[in-house]
Amino acid sequence: MLTRWPSPAKLNLFLYITGRREDGYHTLQTLFQFLDYGDTITIEPRHDGVINLLTPIDGVADEDNLIVRAALLLQDEARRLGKLPAGAGANLDVEKRLPMGGGLGGGSSNAATVLVALNHLWQTGLSEDQLAELGVSLGADVPVFVRGHAAFAEGVGENLTPVDPEEKWYLVAHPGVSIPTPVIFNDPELPRDTPKRSVETLLNCEFSNDCELIARKRFRKVDELLSWLLEYAPSRLTGTGACVFAEFNTESAARQVLEQAPEWLHGFVARGINLSPLHQAISGQAEYW
Repeated sequence: MLTRWPSPAKLNLFLYITGRREDGYHTLQTLFQFLDYGDTITIEPRHDGVINLLTPIDGVADEDNLIVRAALLLQDEARRLGKLPAGAGANLDVEKRLPMGGGLGGGSSNAATVLVALNHLWQTGLSEDQLAELGVSLGADVPVFVRGHAAFAEGVGENLTPVDPEEKWYLVAHPGVSIPTPVIFNDPELPRDTPKRSVETLLNCEFSNDCELIARKRFRKVDELLSWLLEYAPSRLTGTGACVFAEFNTESAARQVLEQAPEWLHGFVARGINLSPLHQAISGQAEYW
């Protein structure tokens, strides 16, 4: 039986770099919120133990694809715990809407959706904590998608506190470039000493992103896109980029600006939501999109 599962995008509503550890990783404070927009993963359970990716990515071996790695990781852990049904496998098909390297968390979201959905379909019974622990080995952003609630993150992004920021409407735009994360984090001009503040303080401050200065300096198209959006609404970079977003109080206001956008701007309008569409689908609160 085919089942369809949401794999939502996320925004970093703010992102501050508070330091750098001896191992080179940066410590940060950031606020994750989901969007009611993203990829869709179709899963068909198999009974021969095979994990089969029906939509491979050019230039990426299946065994290196986060989706396949997530499925195999769950298989191995469930088998180790004696919870894997005999022959549990899956055909996986991904309908991509989210750009790669855009700062919207597409790959991490895909991995989390596979972990959560297969845990449900195979009835392996791993807890949310166990799935999140598996997820962090796939990527720092995977646990927030596994847990499925908007969150304030600290450390290197692994310490999550559920929060409920205002659910605004966003025009999310991609400048047509991909920004490798190391380009941002290795730049000597990246702010690395933003003072740590409580989540209560941060939620009542104007939001910003410490990575934005570097992205605008190094990528002219990011600078052009932000300059255009800032004429209409508060706008900033998400994550380390390349996507940027403008925030609005209503859907109609966001769509009105998108309709005026120049031809080179590629974007979409979505609502920020604090409960992930994936978890709404699991609990039966929403249809799979």
